[in-house]
Amino acid sequence: MSDVLGALIILLCLLQAKHMFADYFLQTRSMLDGRHIYLHGGRLLHAGVHAAGSALAFVVMGAPLVLVLLMAVGEWIAHFHIDWAKGRYTATRKLTPDDAAYWRATGADQALHQLTYIIMVWCWLTYGIGA
Repeated sequence: MSDVLGALIILLCLLQAKHMFADYFLQTRSMLDGRHIYLHGGRLLHAGVHAAGSALAFVVMGAPLVLVLLMAVGEWIAHFHIDWAKGRYTATRKLTPDDAAYWRATGADQALHQLTYIIMVWCWLTYGIGA
């Protein structure tokens, strides 16, 4: 296995672990309530936890500081808006975990977060390795 492929796998594992902790272990009630409101303080903080965790992962991988900061800001913006869209969609339709549409929205939300990581990894491969 090449060094780049090994590093890629490590980075993907770091991002997945970060996602699990930020979405499922570190969320508080204030981060979850009222997510359909655009300027929701809890969602601002939740997106910040994600951005900080990803920044740490990229620092561990030796990414240049400018790239780390740009990706952290980009992820914060993306995560904030993905979660807001899901919150708005589920709230306006009064969806609960008992509704199939709630789980479809959750699946779309999680898929979009994963696509964000693919973009971030592409940026790291393009601008971070050997920079």
